[in-house]
Amino acid sequence: MRGGTGRRSRPSRRTPSSAPACVMSAEQPLPGILEEQRGRWERKRCRTAKELLESEQRYLDRLGLVVTYFVAILKAKGTLRPPEQQTIFGRLEPLYSASRILITHLEKGHLTSGLEHLRHHLVLYLHYAENLEKAQKSLEKQLRTNKSFGRFKKLQESRPELQGCRLEDLLALPLRRLRQYQHLLQDLLENTYPGSPDFHPLTGVLRSVAGVCHQVQEICRCWENAEQMHRVQRLLKGQKTQIQTPGRWFLCEGWLTLVPPKGEALQRRMLFLFSDILVMTKACHPLHPWNSHKFACQGIFPLQQCTVEKVLGHTQSQGGLLSLSFPHQTLLLMSCDPEELNRWHQCLLAAVRQLQMDFALARQTDNLPSTSSPEAQ
Repeated sequence: MRGGTGRRSRPSRRTPSSAPACVMSAEQPLPGILEEQRGRWERKRCRTAKELLESEQRYLDRLGLVVTYFVAILKAKGTLRPPEQQTIFGRLEPLYSASRILITHLEKGHLTSGLEHLRHHLVLYLHYAENLEKAQKSLEKQLRTNKSFGRFKKLQESRPELQGCRLEDLLALPLRRLRQYQHLLQDLLENTYPGSPDFHPLTGVLRSVAGVCHQVQEICRCWENAEQMHRVQRLLKGQKTQIQTPGRWFLCEGWLTLVPPKGEALQRRMLFLFSDILVMTKACHPLHPWNSHKFACQGIFPLQQCTVEKVLGHTQSQGGLLSLSFPHQTLLLMSCDPEELNRWHQCLLAAVRQLQMDFALARQTDNLPSTSSPEAQ
């Protein structure tokens, strides 16, 4: 036998170009992937721009229903006095004109110039929101006192062109459209390449629209709070208890059971929680001739020095007990519903914490040295 006489297999030699070839094969698709991504962005952007145009046309058509079938005819007939008509419809016509110009830009494909036009007319939406509460109250008053206007409104709303829409719904269109602008512009910006010349103008328009949306939300929030405050004030018996104060916010209301400290019978109470006070009431007698649906105030408790503690109800048991400690009194409030107890516990804690934070911030501001004082100089 001959051992070790077989030929050794030579190791395969790598060509110098084999390693770079692998690297290039991995890097080669990158330009194609970027182009494909940009293509997807552009297609989504075109779809959003088309949706903006189509939705703006629908919005303009609905505003046109108000202008054609209400504003123009009312002016011709004189059913409403000019001050009332101006209060209800006066802020709508400038929005209608602005929307027509915006559609003209969009139909020509001038997206950037159209959105700049929208940006310069956002103040119209802010003015419309500021006047909306007054317009709605004026409309309600005219429907109560002006029978001819009430008949005219019903007749116009029955037209097939309005498709069952009420005038109140049509008057709320501009604020809904403002929120739609924000969503559509956000979609446009997300699908616009950062290097595109439209990117920075879109960013500016979106920032302006978002700012006006926030202001409108605050206006609506203040209006809703005023409505709630007025509603609760009407529920209270007599004129002695006045809860409508500037800066006060309504938070929640509900029934809880008051546990007396000396072993007396449990007392069911209706509580109204505001940003700075807790109002405890009891229901008036159901047979009372004019106060059967109202509540008599039993106490107003400032929340500034209140301490909230859940005494019972930490587990999934049936209800629990809340302890509210004030400087000169402690309230024990009970509920058999665990969810209701937790809701009140969270609302009370949040109100007390916010009030204490605001008070601490106000004290810090008061303690800051004045710029004209000798210490500051």
